[in-house]
Amino acid sequence: MKKFTQTQLDELNEKLQAFSPVEIIEWVITKAENPVVTTNFRPYEAAILHAVTRVEPNLKVIWCDTGYNTPQTYKHATQVAEQLNLNIKLYIPKQTAAYRDAFFGGIPEVNSTQHEEFTKQVKLEPFQRAIKEQNPDLWFTNLRKGQTSFRDSIGILSYSKDGILKVSPFYHWSDEKLDIYLAEHNLPNEFKYFDPTKVLSNRECGLHA
Repeated sequence: MKKFTQTQLDELNEKLQAFSPVEIIEWVITKAENPVVTTNFRPYEAAILHAVTRVEPNLKVIWCDTGYNTPQTYKHATQVAEQLNLNIKLYIPKQTAAYRDAFFGGIPEVNSTQHEEFTKQVKLEPFQRAIKEQNPDLWFTNLRKGQTSFRDSIGILSYSKDGILKVSPFYHWSDEKLDIYLAEHNLPNEFKYFDPTKVLSNRECGLHA
């Protein structure tokens, strides 16, 4: 896939604000050879999963499950996967939760010296393994402006640390607009979500920043 210069990226991000999420997906997916979408089934993830599969029903959906999701999230993931007939590629940590409990005594505090290794085990390594095996040239995400300071600095289009074009079709959408989208398409939502590597909602876990 041809790489955009920063100037081109800035110009495109300005122009794409006038496009709907589906129009953005339709435009960019024709330029890719191996697109994927990633999800953790956090709140509002059903929107991006619905939008991308409207354009490409068999799109690969990478789910890196930390193993620490809430029961509600697991039920939500099952419901969304069945409703949208998702082509899920599941990746989980190499170590079990029991193994980590023995070494870390549970989930390490954010300021603990063990938190970096914990994050690597439950999220970064499975994600890196997924990217290596699936080898995408286009990565759909549901990043949105206002979530973290880093996400405020990017746009609809940005590049990952590995040079993969990331596309966030709902980047400029508010929760209120997404609520309407979910209702219009009869999509579920679930707010009882927990990320053990972030703890605070305004922290980055390392996948994007």
